[in-house]
Amino acid sequence: MKRFYSYLRTRKKAIGGVLLVMAVAILTLVLYQVPWQAMTYVAAECAGIGMILMVMDYLPWRDRCLRLEGVKKEIALSLEHLPEPWDGVSEAYDALVRRLFAELGGERTHWSASHKDMIEYYTAWVHQIKTPIASMRLKLEERDDKEARALSVELSRIEQYVEMVLTYLRLDAGTTDYCFAVCDLDDILKQAIRRFAHFFIGKKLSLSYKPTHYQVLTDEKWLLFVIEQVLSNALKYTKEGQISIEMQDEVLTVRDTGIGIDAEDLPRIFEKGYTGFNGRRDKKASGIGLYLCRRITTNLGHHIWANSVLGEGTAVCINLHRDMVEHE
Repeated sequence: MKRFYSYLRTRKKAIGGVLLVMAVAILTLVLYQVPWQAMTYVAAECAGIGMILMVMDYLPWRDRCLRLEGVKKEIALSLEHLPEPWDGVSEAYDALVRRLFAELGGERTHWSASHKDMIEYYTAWVHQIKTPIASMRLKLEERDDKEARALSVELSRIEQYVEMVLTYLRLDAGTTDYCFAVCDLDDILKQAIRRFAHFFIGKKLSLSYKPTHYQVLTDEKWLLFVIEQVLSNALKYTKEGQISIEMQDEVLTVRDTGIGIDAEDLPRIFEKGYTGFNGRRDKKASGIGLYLCRRITTNLGHHIWANSVLGEGTAVCINLHRDMVEHE
């Protein structure tokens, strides 16, 4: 019915014209004092012919609308099912659509090539910069003093930022190498904990962690990145106390006793570039880390959220449930 009303709106001038002609014809018959039976007969004939013409016009119009609605889902990929133009106006629109599609294809090809070049450049850059980072780490491991430990922490931050750059680019490349398998969550957690051991020692924070004995269907590399980002944030905004890692009902929770998050900022912390009050106070915040976590967990079929009380701490939760059937 909604489509029929739309048809009436598009044909309102033509319908109004037909009704006007009928009214003039009937008025003419009245002026000539034609018997009302004859006028009724003429009106019925006109109405019948008008209905037949309307149905003959409406059915092809409806079919074209249905075909165009089907084409909307694939218009960005192909014009194969685009209906043939049926009048001069539709021919002009058809030519316009095909021109825009051709230009879009050219822009897409150009963007894809440029993006591929950028990915290749940054991938090479990441591998190249890892060499001096590894060299510096080896030199720092030869020393065991306060300054060396502090430099080791900063070096770990550099490694994390380098990986964040590459992760950010790969997410929009359309070629993310997800490899789902049943993984031991404790192995992933221990890798993240080992990476940030210097941070715990340097800030004198305690860690509460008990083996989860949990098997998760996921991509180990990408889930490790998420957990490292969450753990990094917890360490960054916690000056004293402890960080706990716990597992309950398939939900992994990283909880800290840090500065917490303002209630107004909490709903937006996973938005791209959003830093909130804490980020504005810490000029180094980029607002990218948690955004990447949300993107990655969504792609993995997991769900991430946060609870926090300002001045008391933050708990970041990741629901790791993912059905085998969903992956297949």
